[in-house]
Amino acid sequence: MTGRPYYKVKYHQQKTEEVLAALNTSVNGLSNNEAGKRLLEYGPNEIKELAKRTPLGMLIDQFKDFMIIILVVAAVISGLLGEVADTIAIVVIVILNAIMGFVQEYRAEKAIEALKMMAMPASTVMRDGVPHSVPTPEVVPGDIVLLEAGNVVPADLRLVESAQIKIEEAALTGESVPVEKNTAALHEEMIPLGDRRNMAYKGTIVSYGRGRGIVVGTGMQTELGRIAAMLQEEEEVKTPLQKRLASFGQRLAIAVIAICAIVFVVGVLRGEPPVLMFLTAVSLAVAAIPEALPAVVTISLAIGAKKLVMQNALIRKLPAVETLGSVTYICSDKTGTLTLNKMTVEEIYVDGKLFKSAELPAGEKGTDLFSRFRKNKSVPFSPGSSVAFLMTALALNNDTHLDATGKVVGDPTEIALYNIAKDKGVDKHDIREKFKRIAEVPFDSDRKCMTTFHVSPGGGIISFTKGAVDVLIEKSENILTADGLKPIESETIHRINDRMASDGLRVLGVAMRLWDTMPASFTPDDVENKLTLLGFTGMMDPPREEAKEAVSVCKAAGIRPVMITGDHPLTAKTIARRIGIMDHDGDVMTGTRLERLPMQDFEDKVEHISVYARVAPEQKLKIIKALQDKGQYVAMTGDGVNDAPALKRADIGIAMGITGTDVSKESAHMILLDDNFATIIKAIKEGREIFDNIRKFIKYV
Repeated sequence: MTGRPYYKVKYHQQKTEEVLAALNTSVNGLSNNEAGKRLLEYGPNEIKELAKRTPLGMLIDQFKDFMIIILVVAAVISGLLGEVADTIAIVVIVILNAIMGFVQEYRAEKAIEALKMMAMPASTVMRDGVPHSVPTPEVVPGDIVLLEAGNVVPADLRLVESAQIKIEEAALTGESVPVEKNTAALHEEMIPLGDRRNMAYKGTIVSYGRGRGIVVGTGMQTELGRIAAMLQEEEEVKTPLQKRLASFGQRLAIAVIAICAIVFVVGVLRGEPPVLMFLTAVSLAVAAIPEALPAVVTISLAIGAKKLVMQNALIRKLPAVETLGSVTYICSDKTGTLTLNKMTVEEIYVDGKLFKSAELPAGEKGTDLFSRFRKNKSVPFSPGSSVAFLMTALALNNDTHLDATGKVVGDPTEIALYNIAKDKGVDKHDIREKFKRIAEVPFDSDRKCMTTFHVSPGGGIISFTKGAVDVLIEKSENILTADGLKPIESETIHRINDRMASDGLRVLGVAMRLWDTMPASFTPDDVENKLTLLGFTGMMDPPREEAKEAVSVCKAAGIRPVMITGDHPLTAKTIARRIGIMDHDGDVMTGTRLERLPMQDFEDKVEHISVYARVAPEQKLKIIKALQDKGQYVAMTGDGVNDAPALKRADIGIAMGITGTDVSKESAHMILLDDNFATIIKAIKEGREIFDNIRKFIKYV
């Protein structure tokens, strides 16, 4: 091993050979003997917890609130004065309040336990040059880990082999689709986790392909461990209600003591017996203490929590109900909260025209189109036939499948293409027997495309190639239109492609080629040429219909909505503009820029920034702290492991009930049962009403 701490090296910048040398390992892995030594040196590959507070300690903490101390003192004095009924009433209120607070706090201690569950019990590593299954806690730095679809990544890895491997990193980075990985070294040091394509992180899931990686971080030295450390170090902020009640209690105590002192002094000066005046002053003090206040507050919050459940907002910590009414900023995640968390085809270029998907006419029915095309490529076709060719290609060049329940399963992008083809009358499962797939050339990141070969109903073979539009233009010799085959107008197509991409759409093109017989060679260079371009699609995870109205209501109520996402800046900007969070001349603050900005400079700008993209977990904390330092009350939504520290730190942390991880739910104050931003606005309205009721009671008292 080198003298440097293994976890402080920027492994994404190093070549494979440099990483192997730095960790004193090889592509054949470690020996069992060396692995044992490293396990002793670095410890087990587990998330560790700080010393927990005991249940007794949590219970005692419930009696440290200033208002509660005053009530305890009042109970003691009432008992000494013989007012047994008052003493019992106050003691019951104090104990009930303590029990409710204890239950809420005890439940909140489970976030780290949920983090620890994000691991497979065993992992496959190379030991002495042979694959071995070892318990995940025994994985050590320098191990070579074998990954395949369905595996949970056991530690932080620098990938050294990639066979079309894609990893689902949404819980850690907020990336809405699985990330395709490679092994090439990266040059930038300050690069967000979501852009580190040669790294795999503990707790993420392999969704496709296979690969190998060198373990560069285990246990608390992984990105997941770093989040656990932040979660344990981060203290929860007192709610506005707690702050106001503490301040109210202090002012009330001072006022009561002052008045009682005046009554005592005046009575003594008038010649009254000092003992009588003392007892009178003490009785006055006890009478002035609003012992019912904690009970009224607790009952009001409990009733509010019950109402909110009916509106799909589950309250985990009672004070959060009132906090909702004080919120001035809502920092919301994008994927699933403001958007549907479902990739959808928005625009389609076919037959020389660009259509919104809803406006695209259905394709021509029947499979004889391919027979006609094979016989005479110059015969005019109808616009519906151009659509049919494109939709057939989207349906067949597609690896989605149906599970046992009939649900479409696969990559989110492919599901979107399957759905649009089916919507336009071409269902993959209805035509796959007529167009039986007989071969394929898988996708890879260098070619940026994939090709499938099918039996053609008109005789012979047909291949469909799907990939990046600029790549397909180079591989195609013409384009299909309603008037037959036409030369490709590269400049026009490039311009449309660039415009769609600048709107935050993920653009994929499709082409085809007819073969009399199966080609002798299946190398990409031999089969991915002389293609006929059929068209291309633009996809995105679209905003929820109700999100735009909710954002408008939010602004009208004096609350500033802010989007914080791990997704691409262009995608974030598009969604933010469409739902009204950002004006057209607004700017996106990226995690890289935020990292370089000193806290003081950032605090000067924080109230003017509406969208953050590619942010890391500690940067979400930086945003929340900056807003709180400016006197704002911040609600933070999230669903991933990366959101947990920020959810805990925010004035009110709001986790997603459907897509949220257990870690985020355990860290949050409130859970959205429908993952809908509009629900937050309803909850805030309820919170304001509850705060109003509590304030009315205090004024009455």
